[in-house]
Amino acid sequence: MNEKSIAYLIGLVHELSKLPDEAEWVEFKENQEDPKEIGEYISALSNSAALLGKTNAYIVWGINNITHEITGTNFNPKKKKIGNEELENWLLHLLNPKINFRFYTLKIDNYSVVLLEIDATFKHPVQFQKQEYIRIGSYKKKLKDFPEKERDLWRCLDRTPFENQITMEQLDIDEVMKLLDYPAYFELLELSLPDDYDSILEALINDNLIVPCPAGGYNITNLGGLLFAKELDAFQTLKRKALRVILYKGNNRIETQKEQVANKGYASGFKSLISYLITIAPTNEVIENALRKTLPMYPEIAIRELVANALIHQDLFVTGTGPMIEIFNDRIEITNPGEPIVAVDRFLDTPPKSRNEAVASLMRRFRICEERGSGIDKVVFQTELYQLPAPLFEVPENFTRTVLFAHKDMENMSREDRIRACYLHACLKHIQRQKMTNKSLRDRFGLAESKGAQISRIINSALEAGLIKKVTLSESRRDSAYVPFWSSSKEIGA
Repeated sequence: MNEKSIAYLIGLVHELSKLPDEAEWVEFKENQEDPKEIGEYISALSNSAALLGKTNAYIVWGINNITHEITGTNFNPKKKKIGNEELENWLLHLLNPKINFRFYTLKIDNYSVVLLEIDATFKHPVQFQKQEYIRIGSYKKKLKDFPEKERDLWRCLDRTPFENQITMEQLDIDEVMKLLDYPAYFELLELSLPDDYDSILEALINDNLIVPCPAGGYNITNLGGLLFAKELDAFQTLKRKALRVILYKGNNRIETQKEQVANKGYASGFKSLISYLITIAPTNEVIENALRKTLPMYPEIAIRELVANALIHQDLFVTGTGPMIEIFNDRIEITNPGEPIVAVDRFLDTPPKSRNEAVASLMRRFRICEERGSGIDKVVFQTELYQLPAPLFEVPENFTRTVLFAHKDMENMSREDRIRACYLHACLKHIQRQKMTNKSLRDRFGLAESKGAQISRIINSALEAGLIKKVTLSESRRDSAYVPFWSSSKEIGA
């Protein structure tokens, strides 16, 4: 914690102590340190903060709850244990969803004061030990006993997208300018940087990157912080959303060569992120005209589209984790939190339904992602052009992962690799208003005409797997045409 952070927190405690009464989002205590009571208060205060449109709620130990005078406390959250478990971990395990909260121990006027900062809930009311709580005036109550409050809270959570929520409150102009890379905003829109702050602020407000604060100054929205933070670390609620890049030695996770966190906002840092990935990704050596040349193993367009997808389509309400890129000798794995809304076998033909439309809309305006959607067709086209195995789309629990594979001769591909390549090739041809044939798939693998029988076996395997269907039959079976299983074209014999 730096000096400015300490000064800010001390100032915050003083401001909270000036409240005429305990609010539904603030609780004062002196030495009450019962862990169960603290957990119930976290639930109640977090739910009340969301209902009242607050970014955070607070418990302060060391303040008299009647006079609001600073009296000090003996409570030490670092030393408090339940069995062998630290208080913070114990509370986190019993909260659902696992919202962010932080204990700060401060010295104010020679008194020890503990500040617990609690994020307002999102998506669902917070439960502690499977029970939801709410504040009614200065009292903690079970939410189920106040159905009107419960309905209001659900309505509030349902209508507030993550991007519109506030990550920092009541900042002056200079603080906003220090936190956000506003020149990058104008550069990405290919606009000249205005000469005056008023015009800059007006533009940022128009795109909901910041909003006026009712108490004076400005609030930075999650959208503004996510896309244009100079340092995501500066935003407590967003720092876990930073993308991690890990380079491994070999084909497993045993030995890490490099690990880096992309700490800039998604939009302002995207260009430098892609450049970094291209620099550290494996290369391929080829010989042309007796000269050895080093070429990229993976097409830049494919990496760019998949990274943009991971950032845009992640479930931003998943806490404690963010997007991740893992680079191995034989593959690149790109993972983002949340399961996809579109089925993975329809990525190629279905425009994605974004959870985060405000993020997607701005990223399209910045030309970081495709106007029509995911750009997965570009990814498949580029992997075919580079003669790479087909990309793999999979859904481990509550995550979405795409895998790009390094070059591999078809003889070295597994049966699953070949079937997947066949299916995606049929999808690509279909959206180009063409049909897959033995010849087109042979060309996709870069094989000679003499390998037609081998290609037929791959097509038969894809037919047996139900991934493609035959729609025209030629005198030469090799010229028969195929489409994906979901195509409206009628199957022969159907």
